Amino acid sequence: VQLQASGGGLVQVGGSLRLSCAASGRASNTYAMGWFRQAPGKEREFVAAISSIGGYTDYLDSVKGRFTISRDSRKDSVTLQMDSLKPEDTAVYYCAAGRIYPGNDYSRRDAYPYWGQGTLVTVSS
Repeated sequence: VQLQASGGGLVQVGGSLRLSCAASGRASNTYAMGWFRQAPGKEREFVAAISSIGGYTDYLDSVKGRFTISRDSRKDSVTLQMDSLKPEDTAVYYCAAGRIYPGNDYSRRDAYPYWGQGTLVTVSS
C-alpha cells in the first residue's frame, strides 16, 4: 500500500485546514486509516482513525470536536478536516494504513505498517 498525504500549510489560530491521504495498491480500501502527528522534539502521537468501511472513528481527546476524519472508498482516500486550530496542533502530520479489526486499538502506531511521507501544518498565533 502506498500513501500520499497533502494539504498542509500555514494557518492562523482558529483557522481550518483539510488534509488528504490518497491510498493505492492491492486492496488498499480494505485497510483502516489513521492520522498521526509529530511536533519538534516530541514523540509521534495518534490523532484520528477510521475503520475500513468508515463505520468507526477514534480521536485524540484534544482534537475531539475540532477534527473530523472521513473516507471516500470510491476514491480510496481519507480526509482530516481540522477546524479551530491551535498553536499546539503544529506538527508534521502522517497518514497510515493497517488491518485493524473491531475491538482492537486504533491508536497504536505499531498497528499501521504503511505510512505516508508527512505534511507540515503550522498554526501561527
